[in-house]
Order: sequence, then structure tokens, then C-alpha cells
Amino acid sequence: MREPLVSSFTRPRALLSVFDKSGIVEFANALDAFGFEIISTGGTARALRQAGIEVIDVSEVAGHPEVFDGRVKSLHPAIHVPLLARLERDQDVQDLAELGYSPIQLVAVNLYAFDLAAAHSPPLDDPDLLEMVDIGGPTLVRASAKNHENVLILTSPSQYEQALAALHEADGDPQSLSIDLRRQMALAAFEHTAAYDVAIASELHLRWVGSPESSNDIAVQAERMPQRMLISALFNHHLRYGENSHQAATLYTANSPEIIASTLVGAEIEGGKAMSYNNYSDADACLRLCRALSTDEWPESQHACVIVKHNNPCGAALAATQKEAFEAALASDSESAFGSIICFNEPLQKQTAEALAPLFIEVLIAPGYEVAAKEMVMRKKNRRILTINSPHDRLLALQRNRVYRAIEGGWLVQTEESPVIDWEQASIPTKAQPNKGQLAAMLFAIKVCEQVKSNAIVMVQGTMTVGIGPGQTSRVEAVEIAARKAGQRSQGSVLASDAFFPFKDGIQRAAAAGVAAIVQPGGSIRDQEVIDEADAYGIAMLFTSRRLFRH
Repeated sequence: MREPLVSSFTRPRALLSVFDKSGIVEFANALDAFGFEIISTGGTARALRQAGIEVIDVSEVAGHPEVFDGRVKSLHPAIHVPLLARLERDQDVQDLAELGYSPIQLVAVNLYAFDLAAAHSPPLDDPDLLEMVDIGGPTLVRASAKNHENVLILTSPSQYEQALAALHEADGDPQSLSIDLRRQMALAAFEHTAAYDVAIASELHLRWVGSPESSNDIAVQAERMPQRMLISALFNHHLRYGENSHQAATLYTANSPEIIASTLVGAEIEGGKAMSYNNYSDADACLRLCRALSTDEWPESQHACVIVKHNNPCGAALAATQKEAFEAALASDSESAFGSIICFNEPLQKQTAEALAPLFIEVLIAPGYEVAAKEMVMRKKNRRILTINSPHDRLLALQRNRVYRAIEGGWLVQTEESPVIDWEQASIPTKAQPNKGQLAAMLFAIKVCEQVKSNAIVMVQGTMTVGIGPGQTSRVEAVEIAARKAGQRSQGSVLASDAFFPFKDGIQRAAAAGVAAIVQPGGSIRDQEVIDEADAYGIAMLFTSRRLFRH
């Protein structure tokens, strides 16, 4: 490529128009020192003038005033012709000269904070929200990024320092900046506008169509699914590797800091090595179940403890004290708890920390830690300590969300399960009736069962698991695994199954283990055989009509 024909133009021009004015005065001062003429708009121009920086108004360049309270400022050929001029082409340079325009070679623009407006409480009405849809800004950004060989586009205050360092190396000549830098900034600019459009489309879909998650009616959920799957997330950091050491992995987070503040990716991480891909995956499963158990359905058992290994719970319990909850969860499968993820729904107490001391734990999660407890758990070098910034120092149950799964050629999207028994839809088909304690245990059991990979069987005593059979191709085998884990504690237990029993052999194995009551969806063509078998053993059974598969 030959040298650009810009000798007929005088000082280089920069256009600065930012909603986030962090660092803009310092940046403009540096550009002024490099000899740039600065064009600006509205509030940015006022801020620069107040700092003593000479500024040319966009309206002066365009020969047209800002109108509609600043709604239209930069949408003018006098701005976009200089932005889109290809300075390596004689004709473009000649056209600029004939029109009397000087090229704009640096642009710093960031957009109205639509995401903050969308999150405003109380919610803004539609007209006020739509005022936060930036029009001129994205147009400036896209034009500059398209012509990045001639225009350096900056969309974040975090880029100013790098741009100034590059200008210093180029002796203040913007046309001498490297193509690598230009492409880096242009790509960031296109990502910036793409994320902005995702935020707008997502919020307006929520307002005008509705959220699929907000309805329990499956038909309504389906109708509310968007026509396009739009996801926008920010790079957070590279992980050491993926699920295995030969796979690359990266953590991305939601665009809005307000969204992630009380989530796993927003957790404060201390101690030990950095979180791995598997750590995050297992911690997500652990935290999800712990949140599900952190409800008011068990007022006398406020403390929840969940232990997860390889994405499956191996123990979960609710108890009146935190230490009791931990000990009960650990007893469910103490062998599998080695190298596990453990989550508590209340700040970790000293007594619990003492009980944890002998156990090798990969990750420990809680909404807080007593000083003495934290000192104790931090003594283990390879243990990651996560603090979830949760309101009221207690993990709260999350609202239902959407679940995304990539498959070859596309994506599967579904609404997340909300594992509750609808007692009006539930039925008791057996002669034996579950008692009050067994009904309460069933509620706990299915909340755990929903988080276990299918085929799943969970045995509980009250509000603690005693045996879990996860991820089996045979349901009867899942029963056998749960029974083996439970040992003698299976006597008189309540069993939850994530799907119906296709044959009576599962009931026979449960009866052999001493199960007293079963909760399952029902719906098999052999339901009557299963019911008859339960009656033969005096087992009470409840049909929920709700399957809880998790693959």
C-alpha cells in the first residue's frame, strides 16, 4: 500500500463524544499536546471546555445545529464523509478537498448506558427507556471501525493509555499507527455495538413479549422464546485448561456488574490455586442446589450444606445448626466427599470449620466467614475459598432462568426446572398413605433429585440424604447404588426418583433396602404393576406428574 495522500490537510482531527467521561479530559489534553484538533458534542464538549481545552462543536463542523434536545448531533455528511474517507485513494482525498472537509483520524465514543437504564428501579417507562437507545454513537463507532485503516476507534476509557502510548511511538502521527492496533480497536468496537444491540433487543423482548421463565405454563413459555438467541458476555480471564488438560477454556461474565455481583462468577476467590473449568462447573452445581434448599419451607432447619463431586451431589442436608448440616451431608457419602466442592447457605462458623479441617476440599463456598473460621480454612494451601456477596449474609434461591446447550449445528434452549410438588396435581395411588414427616421428606428429596444427573435416585431421612444413585443407564441400578451408599440408614427412608419406574424391579430393590415411601412422577404404562408391588411391601407412594431429568 502506498503512502496516504494527506499532505494537503493540516492538523489531525479527533472526535470525542462519550457518555462515560472517565479520563476523557486527560485524554483530550494529551491529544491537544500531540497537535490534534478536537471535535466534540454536548456534555463532552462542555467538560473539555471547562478544563480549558479548545473544542470545535460538531454543529460548527456540520453547519447544522443539534436538534431535539441533542437527539440529532453527529448524523451529518460533514461528519461521516471525513470518517469514511479512504485516504489511500486519490479520489477520496480529492472529494474531501473539494467539499472542504478534513479527515477525522481518531474517534473516542462510548454509548448511552442502556443496560443501567434497563435495570433502573423502579423501572423506567418505555419512552424514557427508549431515550437511552443511542443512535448517533453506534453510527460513529461502526463507520470508524469500518474505516479502521484510516481511523483509530476507541470505545472504552481503558483503551486511552494504550492509544496514547502508540501515538507517542508514532510521534503524534495517527496515520503511522500499526494495523494490528487498528484492528484490535476496530474489533472491540464491533463487539461493543453488538453487545449494545443485544441488550436493547433482550430488554424490549422482556417488556413487550415477556420472559419465558415468568410463566409456569409450558405453552406460554414456548411462545415467549425469542426468534433469535442473543447472548452477550464479557471476557473475564483464561482458565488453566478445560475439562481436560488438552482443552482450552475461558471464563466470560454477564455484561452488567450488577447482574454478576451475587453470583458464582462474581464471588471473591481466596487461597489456593486459581479456579479451574471443572471447579467452576462443579461449584455451579453445588451452589445451585444450596440455593434451592435455602427457602422458608423448613423454618426450623435454616442451615443447608451441599457436597458435590463431578457435578453430582454426594450429600445434602438441612439442620438446626450448621455443623449438624455438614456432618449429615458428609455422612451421606464420606468417601466421595474427598476432593469435593462444599457450599453453605450461611456464613461459615468456627465449629463447622473445625469439623471440616481433616477433609480435603477443592472449593469451599459460603456467603461469609467468621474471622476464626476463615483463619482455620485458609490454612490448607490448595483450598479455594469463595465468598458469595449475598444479601442478608444468606444464600437466596434464584429465579428460574434459561439453560443453553450447544449441539452440532445449533443450540438447545429450555427454561430451567423449578422443582416443587404441586399438591393439587399430586396423587397417592397406594393403599399406604405417606405421613406428614414423609411428605416433608419427599419435598426435600425431590429438590435434591432435580440436581442429580439422570437416571437419579435419592434416599433421604428427614432433611438429609443418606444415599444417592446418580447418572445410571438403568434405574434399578441407580436404586442399588443409592441403597449401597445408604447402608442401614436406608431403613425407613424416603426415596425420590427423577422419572417413573418402568418395571417393578426398582420397587423390589427399594423394599429390600427398607424404603418406607417413594415419590416419583408416575406415567409408565406399567404404573399399576409398580403400584401393586408397592402395596405388596406396604410402601406409600406419591405421584407428582413432574419428571426431573437432568442430562
